Amino acid sequence: MLTNIRKLEKRVLKSLNTHYKRYFFKRIDFSSKMVAIVGSRGVGKTTFLLQHLKELKELYPSHKSLYFSYDYPTNIDIKLYELAEEFAKIGGEHLLVDEIHKYKNFALDLKAIYDFYPQIKVIFTGSSATSIYNAQADLSRRAVLYHMNGLSYREFLELRLDKKLPSFSLEEITTNSIEIVDKLSEEFIPLEYFNEYLKYGYYPFYFSDRNNYLKQLTAVVNLTIDVDLVMLGAIKPNFANKLKKLLNVICYSKPFELNITKVSANIEVSRNTLYAYLGHLEKGDLLTVVVDNKKGLTALSKPEKLYLNNTNLSYALCENPEIGTIRESFFANQLKEQNSITTTKNGDFIVNNRYTFEIGGKNKGFKQIKDMENSFVVQDTDSTENSKKIPLWLFGFLY
Repeated sequence: MLTNIRKLEKRVLKSLNTHYKRYFFKRIDFSSKMVAIVGSRGVGKTTFLLQHLKELKELYPSHKSLYFSYDYPTNIDIKLYELAEEFAKIGGEHLLVDEIHKYKNFALDLKAIYDFYPQIKVIFTGSSATSIYNAQADLSRRAVLYHMNGLSYREFLELRLDKKLPSFSLEEITTNSIEIVDKLSEEFIPLEYFNEYLKYGYYPFYFSDRNNYLKQLTAVVNLTIDVDLVMLGAIKPNFANKLKKLLNVICYSKPFELNITKVSANIEVSRNTLYAYLGHLEKGDLLTVVVDNKKGLTALSKPEKLYLNNTNLSYALCENPEIGTIRESFFANQLKEQNSITTTKNGDFIVNNRYTFEIGGKNKGFKQIKDMENSFVVQDTDSTENSKKIPLWLFGFLY
């Protein structure tokens, strides 16, 4: 068994054709005994695993690490616990398992590996976050869960321009935006590539096949619904088209205009079923739900906001997405990676229960957030001369 797996490992390592390391490498605590990584199809989880595998091969004898993927048809019937047992017998210490959600009993096997083979560290990925989250209760004392986002605007620029650019904390951006913009403007023209990023720059596979990017992105949506969610039993096969119709409805709606009662009638499901759908789509990284004071999906009858997960999805699924929705979608997507974000009556968003943001075009003013503490206008412009007005693109430098 290990001989054939080693052959596949050697083949995929040889096909690794990028040296660029994403923000994610700085987030992971590699000393953890078991790490779970979730994220949408196409955000770079496999590339991350292979890059980490390459590092391990350089640090330790080759037999100490092993990459295994359930994405290969020949591997689907291999029992994970038996693989770990064999791996342990030859002194294995680092087991990297890709697309683990395709293996039915992964939670039980991972628990057994954790308990009976303490010398083995496991890092595993799943494109369908729903399966990992469902198993999290069983693995909560064992696995540390991380979520991988798509490319930030900063990462996109690093790949596009082949140069290193710094990231900034939210506190740095809110207190020092003018100086940061001046510094970054010496490296690139802030808005030169911003529209390209909004349309095409979120998923790394854009750089390997730009001409077919939107087609591939549509395929990501279909596979997430038709394969991941259906296979997990999260939805019935005959409901798959209803989820796609729901995404289309959200795509063409302004966030505050989305009426849950009308949507449930439009796609012919009950409100409770609709809430369940929204939860599945959010966990599948197809949707972003921004709630009021973290009340959750049960409060969606109030003016919470629903967006497609990222702006690229809007351009793939809508012919002419509304620019206001695109701005808010970008802001919410970039902020939620490290921050809590909720809605507010005064302004568009509250972040970390501290900062209030109003999002708009270059002429957006303070009318809705006048005299509010820690409030900022986020303008779709290259730069500002007011520290309380922050360019929208700068929030793409948070990671």
